[in-house]
Amino acid sequence: MENKNHILIVDDDDRIRNLLKDFLSENHYIVSTAENADQAKEKLNYIKFDTIILDVMMPGQDGYDLTKEIKRQIKVPIILLTAKGEVENRIKGLELGADDYLGKPFEPKELLLRIRNIIKKGNKLDLKIIHKIGIAEVNLNKMTVNLNNKFKKINNSEKKVLIEMLANPGTTYSREEIGKISGISQERSIDVMITRLRQKLELDPKNPKFLQTIRGSGYVLWIE
Repeated sequence: MENKNHILIVDDDDRIRNLLKDFLSENHYIVSTAENADQAKEKLNYIKFDTIILDVMMPGQDGYDLTKEIKRQIKVPIILLTAKGEVENRIKGLELGADDYLGKPFEPKELLLRIRNIIKKGNKLDLKIIHKIGIAEVNLNKMTVNLNNKFKKINNSEKKVLIEMLANPGTTYSREEIGKISGISQERSIDVMITRLRQKLELDPKNPKFLQTIRGSGYVLWIE
C-alpha cells in the first residue's frame, strides 16, 4: 500500500537520524529530518507533517521545550525519544503534550508500530457526520449515498471499504488489502463491489473521477 504520511525526525545523532530515515522510507513513509529544534521549526513553517519523532536530549532547545512550543501552535502527534527511561521523565513529556514515548535503545519495528497506531488513531473517521465525495453525500450510519437527491443503500462490505478509504484519501489499496477490509476473498467479487460503489458515488461511473483504478496497484479514493 502506498503511504502518503509525512514524518519529521528530529535528532542530533546522525547515525540514528539516518537509520530511522532509511527504515521508515523502506516502510513507505515520506521522511524529512532535522538536526536540531531550529531546523525542525523551519520545516514546520512550510510542511504539514503527520507525526514528529523527537529526541529529548539535543543541544540548544531540548525536546521537551520544543514539544511545548509545537503543541501551542499546531495539532500534530509527537513521539519522544530519549535515553532517559525514568518514570518522571516520561510523565514530563506526556504532560507537555507528547503523544507517546520511547526509551533508547529501541527496536525500529516498535517505533513503526507506535507510528501506525498514532496515525490510525488520528485518522479515525467520524461516522456521525455526512462525508462528501464530489457531490455525493455518504451517511455511514444510515448506510446511504445521496447523489443528486437519489438515495442508494450501501452494504456492510461497501461500508467497511468506505470507512477505510475516507479516512485515508489518496492512499492506494491493493485488491488483497480491500479483500481483507471488506471480508471478500475473490478478486472478481472485489472488482464487482468497486463497480457497484462507483455506480452509487460517481456521476459517470464508467469514467470515475473519485474512486479510481491505479493500473497494476489497486484502487484509490480522491475527495474533492
